[in-house]
Amino acid sequence: MSVIRDQRPGDAPAVQSVLASAFGDEPEVQGLEAALDQRSDSRGFVAEIDGDVVGHLRLTRGWVDAPDRLVTVLVLSPLSVAPARQREGIGRALVAHALDEAERDGAPAVFLEGDPAYYSRLGWRPAAEAGVTPPSERIPQAACQVITLGGYEPWMRGRLVYADTFWAHDCVGLRGEALRTYAD
Repeated sequence: MSVIRDQRPGDAPAVQSVLASAFGDEPEVQGLEAALDQRSDSRGFVAEIDGDVVGHLRLTRGWVDAPDRLVTVLVLSPLSVAPARQREGIGRALVAHALDEAERDGAPAVFLEGDPAYYSRLGWRPAAEAGVTPPSERIPQAACQVITLGGYEPWMRGRLVYADTFWAHDCVGLRGEALRTYAD
């Protein structure tokens, strides 16, 4: 059984190792995580088994550009589980823990971009159903997903705005063949 806890500074090498194994074809995710870890508005969580980090998740502040005002929300990214430990419920446990923490912190919603087939099983729904549009045309509508929390109100509609770190590391949406394949 895994233990979920806040990420500590000494976890960085283990987190980078998990990211490298889980996102081998997307090395920019490692740079994104290192940069997000330096932000004061970002919080990481790790899953440990027998003292080894086997999973990681990060929540970072974002906004919904609603007509009345900006609404502070959270963006879940990245989520990674060591390939040898996938399909054991570690990702599900990390997401559940992060959502509990987001609720406790008063966030009205948590957003992510990801595979709807995976995340819908965890309760995520298209952000469009909540009246929120993706921050980029490169994010397919179905991939921009949300879980609304206790502080959510129906007027919190508009465009999702990511923190600048996601843009600086070009970790927003899909590009090239991946985007064309998803659109087909």
